[in-house]
Amino acid sequence: RCKSLSVSVWNSYWMLPSDVCGMNCFWEAAFRYDYMKTHPPEKMHLAVVACGERLEETVTMLRSAMIFSIKPLQFHIFAEDQLHKRFQDVLDDFPYEGKVNYTLYPITFPTESAAEWKKLFKPCASQRLFLPLILKNVDSLLYVDTDILFLRPVDDIWSFLKKFNSSQIAAMAPEHEEPRIGWYNRFARHPFYGVTGINSGVMLMNMTRIRRKYFKNDMTTVRLQWGEILMPLLKKYKLNITWGDQDLLNIMFFHNPESLYVFPCQWNYRPDHCIYGSNCKEAEEEGIFILHGNRGVYHDDKQPTFRAVYEAIKNYSFRGDLVHSLLQPLELELQKTTHTYCGRVYKVFIKQLTKSIKDLYDRRSKGR
Repeated sequence: RCKSLSVSVWNSYWMLPSDVCGMNCFWEAAFRYDYMKTHPPEKMHLAVVACGERLEETVTMLRSAMIFSIKPLQFHIFAEDQLHKRFQDVLDDFPYEGKVNYTLYPITFPTESAAEWKKLFKPCASQRLFLPLILKNVDSLLYVDTDILFLRPVDDIWSFLKKFNSSQIAAMAPEHEEPRIGWYNRFARHPFYGVTGINSGVMLMNMTRIRRKYFKNDMTTVRLQWGEILMPLLKKYKLNITWGDQDLLNIMFFHNPESLYVFPCQWNYRPDHCIYGSNCKEAEEEGIFILHGNRGVYHDDKQPTFRAVYEAIKNYSFRGDLVHSLLQPLELELQKTTHTYCGRVYKVFIKQLTKSIKDLYDRRSKGR
């Protein structure tokens, strides 16, 4: 094992490596290089759909995925044609270090119903429903909304795929933890999963299983495959759904509850988890793993705690060290938000982030 010297950066907690290596280090590095050539690491597939004014938000999400992730990432970016060149210009300037590849796709829906799908809920949002049919050669995929921020490695949520039992095809988090403020259990005019429904902003999918499965439904006694069930569902419920494609997913997993793996709330932490008082116990204990700034909270002054995290990651240059360039300035900004309900629990916003940065430096010091 190659030894290294370390220097104290922040209260003797942060250790930045400065390698002092001899021949042992040389041979270890050579072995790792040869091994990686013959045993390439598993690639994680991450998909996002961006339309309208979502380019900056999407790029910030991708930056957050890149900062901490360990295994290589393959980004599948579905965007309107006029955004492709702008995405390309930004992404080609990222410091990939050979760990990230991306592919840009047009927005595509079934020809006979394209207009109907595109206007459902938000522009292009329902594209996610067709990912198993478009990305036919992708076995597993993590879909996220553009307003997602990763505060720990993508690898950790990707590892849930191995926890699926033989019936489970996808994983999502509940829409609410507290039924008294839940939307589905109070207002929905259609079936929904569980007590409070599920949120589809973070959706981990075993797409091979999705493509093979025959789904129970309330339209016919015959079970239907993924590509067969979407349009009939839309036709039956389009006058009763408020949240578009997320509602359709709730209906599908209401009838097939055995097929869903449910994440704890810190994997999809939204303003609803703190604006009426803290109600995500897992985040209180371990911190937020994935932040979801829905309802535009990254871009207005309604939830300054969420906006502070977004601005910190958006402005991080990849050049400065994460402690001084991201974590310390962010904590100072968060301390200014304690007049809000979410600000009162601001430490949950940096608890996991702090650990993720330390883990990253630990991995670097061990030469990984």
